[in-house]
Amino acid sequence: VQLQASGGGLVQPGESLRLSCAASGSIFMINSMGWYRQAPGNQRELVAVITSGGITNYADSVKGRFTISRDNAKNTVLLQMNSLKFEDTAVYYCNALMYAGSGWSNRWGQGTQVTVSS
Repeated sequence: VQLQASGGGLVQPGESLRLSCAASGSIFMINSMGWYRQAPGNQRELVAVITSGGITNYADSVKGRFTISRDNAKNTVLLQMNSLKFEDTAVYYCNALMYAGSGWSNRWGQGTQVTVSS
């Protein structure tokens, strides 16, 4: 079982990026899926999370700018990031709480770098 994230890059302030994360392997069920980020010198923090029923939660710093969505049939989660700011620069990690193998586990993707710079 693995989570594969993609879509990071270098953008200017005000521009947009879309991150994608796909879960693959012998997965029976995925509960929540989400995105976290970690900037240098900072702890990893929640960006956005979405439940299997579509309920979302966002960090205050990204509300109104970021949108999380998921495709349950494809076990994928997307993060549309608009109006990016310098402070959004970080490594972004996808996360999924899933039932795979012998039980529930919290899985992490490998991280994708988002850099906002002029």
